[in-house]
Amino acid sequence: MGDTAVLCKNAALFLAHLEFQKAYSPATLKAYAADLAEFEEYLQSMGKSTAVPEKIGRQDIQGFLAWLYERDMRKSSMGRKLSCLRSFFRYLLQKKLLGQNPMQGIRNPKQDIHHPTMLNVDQMSALLDDDSLCADEFGCRDKALLELLYGSGLRISEALGLNVQDFAAGHKSIKVLGKGSKERVVPLSDTCMLALGAWLEKRAELGYCLQEKALFVGKRGKRLNRREANRIIERHRLEAGIAVSVSAHDLRHSFATHLLEGGADLRSVQELLGHSKIATTQRYTHLDMDALMRVYDASHPLAERPAVFGTENAQCAESAENAAAGKNSSHGCEAENAADGGLRSKRAEKAKNRKNNAV
Repeated sequence: MGDTAVLCKNAALFLAHLEFQKAYSPATLKAYAADLAEFEEYLQSMGKSTAVPEKIGRQDIQGFLAWLYERDMRKSSMGRKLSCLRSFFRYLLQKKLLGQNPMQGIRNPKQDIHHPTMLNVDQMSALLDDDSLCADEFGCRDKALLELLYGSGLRISEALGLNVQDFAAGHKSIKVLGKGSKERVVPLSDTCMLALGAWLEKRAELGYCLQEKALFVGKRGKRLNRREANRIIERHRLEAGIAVSVSAHDLRHSFATHLLEGGADLRSVQELLGHSKIATTQRYTHLDMDALMRVYDASHPLAERPAVFGTENAQCAESAENAAAGKNSSHGCEAENAADGGLRSKRAEKAKNRKNNAV
């Protein structure tokens, strides 16, 4: 892995542009710096550098992808690195430091379908009802953090970025700062409000962290970091007897999936998760086929059609087979017309009923 110390002036200016003009998060800046350093490492092995961008061509990007592939890089990570390079070369074009974009025609590798671990409702209950939670002041902190991650579906960075002043007792919502510095208001469950209230009482008794504004603090009185938070989740997962490994992201995924299985619509879940695109929410959540079929049967106007898609469909299928074998298909056409007529009749009848009900 490359070291950020090898970044050239062009890359440093690009990162400064993202930080001060685009307001990218520290986590994104760190990831982009690592991506550029890795690209620089590859270029130097080929006798090139981002310091002389006009010498970088499309074949260098393709070679970089092959280099990453040989290192068993995940396709999602490769896609992020390409996204970083697209932004980087676009910046160089805008600054007139480059005449032609070497990223032109370069596509991301096809992504593998991957669903993060999802806990079922019983497993979530076991995790949140763990006896070690609220055993001491930091147990109360852990309880509040778990309730917030699952009960409100926050990203771990959003939860750890909260300050004490962000939570007001009695308010059933809290404002969080998400990706791209976008604010959103998320609801709080009753149990989450109680857990946060209990933690704040215990936190006030810890004299050494009174000057710290962070809502969640560690034993040294400083803001809890991502690594410590994941260790907390893993410890309570083991104490609850849950066999699979669990991360903060898995709790967010469980939140979204349980909402959808409970009947929430995709747009509402999108707003709660803070996704800018509905496609992200669709990839983020998955439902079992039984749940999808229940929603379809209950919602789609053509779902209940046993007569139409029973005998007539079988006759139509039989006629298609006869036609393929060179036989007379007139009976199949009649069945198909009957099916179409039945569908139109059924839809007309439903429309008439809706009109009568409206009157």
